[in-house]
Amino acid sequence: MSTSTERNFLLSSPTSCAAPRPAPEEPVRVVPLALAAVLSAALSWYVWASYGAKYGALLVVGLLLGLALFHSRFGFTSAWRQLIAVGNGAGLRAHTLLLGTAATLIALIAGTGAGLFGGTPKLTAGPIGLALFAGAALFAVGMQLGGACASGTLFAVGAGQSTIVPTLGGFIAGSVLFTWAYPIFTGWPQVSGFLLADHVGWWGSWAITVAALLLVVVLTRVVQARRTPPPVDAVPTARGFARVFRGSWPLLTGAVVLGVLAAVVVLVSGSPWGVTFAFALWGAKLLQLVGLHPETWEFWQSTTNAKALASPIWTDKTSLTDIGIILGAAVAAAAAGTWRIRAEIPWRTAAAAILGGILMGIGARLAGGCNIGAYLAGISTGSLHGWLWGAFALGGTWVGIRLRPLFGLTNPQPTDSIC
Repeated sequence: MSTSTERNFLLSSPTSCAAPRPAPEEPVRVVPLALAAVLSAALSWYVWASYGAKYGALLVVGLLLGLALFHSRFGFTSAWRQLIAVGNGAGLRAHTLLLGTAATLIALIAGTGAGLFGGTPKLTAGPIGLALFAGAALFAVGMQLGGACASGTLFAVGAGQSTIVPTLGGFIAGSVLFTWAYPIFTGWPQVSGFLLADHVGWWGSWAITVAALLLVVVLTRVVQARRTPPPVDAVPTARGFARVFRGSWPLLTGAVVLGVLAAVVVLVSGSPWGVTFAFALWGAKLLQLVGLHPETWEFWQSTTNAKALASPIWTDKTSLTDIGIILGAAVAAAAAGTWRIRAEIPWRTAAAAILGGILMGIGARLAGGCNIGAYLAGISTGSLHGWLWGAFALGGTWVGIRLRPLFGLTNPQPTDSIC
């Protein structure tokens, strides 16, 4: 059984030139669906009623993100692995559509100063330096070993993929390790970030970003034409309107939906979508529950971080969207009939998952974000650090796919298909 999240979720993998047939539909998993739906509704009502519309809306957006991530099986980990291993750029081209959609809508939001809950969205450039480069590369190695990226880990766990639970545990542990050793990771050489909008305005920033994304599309097609990699598209289990709820979505449809939802996060919260800060926060709160005092660590001494640690997680943006993704994926998987706990996992796979999660936890905090908080958020807002994160993540992917066989994990091969 494949240990990659994206490959776990593929409903069929063509291995010849014959047209693949849809897999048979699975019956709805009634009990998991009822539990996930009731919990989602009850928690949304509680957060909305107790903490306000802004936080309730963020949880709802998270639920929608979980639904979209599951149904589109949208992969960051597999996209980079397919590109590096066999030259297949289809996944990366889907990234460009996601990034272009988000960039367009964010330019509209930022250019008009729109915000659902008052105030102009705060979009800033991430710093550029050794921490960014090392963090992006470490994160990429980790996601190839762990089988999923940050968003992939969340929706896989929500969908009942117990083989990814060790990755999430390692992710939280790595984030806590970073916050404990924070003084070691500070003071690394860096320069201030570069935000295109500060120099050419939001529409100039949008035009440059879209042009760069089109260049990526062209380059991936050139690489793919030279290496003729195998097809990797999922085969739908349902057709027509039922596919919205029961089957896999076309990858490009998922890219557009996720791009829209990424912009909605900005509209609701005033800042870009992020994932991994919540893991550090959850880990610190767990330590407090067992009587330890992470609040004395330097990382949690800054005003923003101290406030987050002292507040309920229901007022933390990343926690709300992360929890929403888990629950939304659970609803989607149960409705599709694929939610089930898979407990079997070889020890080498478990070791890779934990190690990969730890590397992702450290790398994300070191780089100031992950595939969502640095790559997606950076590029879609016109920040140079997002592009650099992606470049160094490609390098880390090259290392990661060479380490995978040590843990019994497979990589794509040119002979996987003769098409």
